[in-house]
Amino acid sequence: MIGKLKGTIDSYNEETVILDVHGVGYVVFCSAKTLTALPAIGEAASLIIDTYVREDMIRLFGFRSEAERDWFRLLQSVQGVGAKVALAILSVLDLGALATAIGTLDKAMVARAPGVGPKLAARIVSELKDKAPAFGGVDPLVTRLAGGMEEGRGVPQPVADAISALTNLGYAQAQASAAIAAVLQREGPDVATPQLIRLGLKEMAK
Repeated sequence: MIGKLKGTIDSYNEETVILDVHGVGYVVFCSAKTLTALPAIGEAASLIIDTYVREDMIRLFGFRSEAERDWFRLLQSVQGVGAKVALAILSVLDLGALATAIGTLDKAMVARAPGVGPKLAARIVSELKDKAPAFGGVDPLVTRLAGGMEEGRGVPQPVADAISALTNLGYAQAQASAAIAAVLQREGPDVATPQLIRLGLKEMAK
């Protein structure tokens, strides 16, 4: 099992890089973000590797960090998400944006990836929402607020009213939840709705 490769860049194409390691060229599949971050042909590079062994092939997937590889594996724990779709998601969203999108149940953000329709995006955020904070540093309060608003329960009425007011002004629910969460952490839980809205708007403007 290969866990890491270090060598020189031999060539690129749209989905893969060939990494020359002591004269052996390894074909490694990478996300678009990883490919664009790698150095020029002939320069040294190092990749964290996930090795897939099938009856008819061995395929290597390369990542800039262990965190990216861990997200690749986590995404595939969702039914309907294979290696190709996981790479497509990682090609469109960096790790912070992906963690935030899942943690705040932002299905539209996840659905930006090729091959991810609305139903699959909904399944991804639903099944991974409790894992996103641990993987991406998402504030658990943001996750709770977004999840509570989505499910229509568990959010104090002043908070729900403030988030609804911000979404009525045209902000995405994920943005509104994050802004109100920031206000609550700074001001405490007993802030009235009008003040939550006013401070939430200030938070949005930062």
